[in-house]
Amino acid sequence: MVSTYQNLNFGTFCYGSGSGTTVTIDPFGARSSTGDIILIGSSFSAALYDVEAIPGTIVNIVNGPDAILTGSNGGTMTLHIGNSNPQSPFVTTGAHTAVNIGGTLQVGSSVANPSGIYGGTFSVTFIQE
Repeated sequence: MVSTYQNLNFGTFCYGSGSGTTVTIDPFGARSSTGDIILIGSSFSAALYDVEAIPGTIVNIVNGPDAILTGSNGGTMTLHIGNSNPQSPFVTTGAHTAVNIGGTLQVGSSVANPSGIYGGTFSVTFIQE
C-alpha cells in the first residue's frame, strides 16, 4: 500500500527579465533554478510517500508521463517527474519506507506563464516484486 504524505511543491518564484527556464526540486527536497528564474524564500518540498510492504520486498518506481499544470490566471507549465530517494529499485527494510520524489518544472516567459497558482496531477507507480 502507498500513501501520500506530502505533495510536490515548487514554492514561489518569479522572472528576472521575463523569460524562464526551469525550477527543480530534487528528491532530498533541495530547490534550484536555471535561466532567469529568481527563487523566493517560501515553502517547497519533494513529494513524500509511505510505502507499506513486507520487509525485504523489492520495489520499483515507474514515473508516468510528463504532466501539464494549469495556472489560475491562464498559462500552462510542464512537469517532468524526477528521481526518487531511495533510488529505484530499492529493498524495504521495515514495514514502512519513506520515499521522496522530486521533479522539474518547465517555466515559459512571463506572458506564457502569468503569475498565479499552478496545479495538476501526475502519476507514479510503485511495483512490489
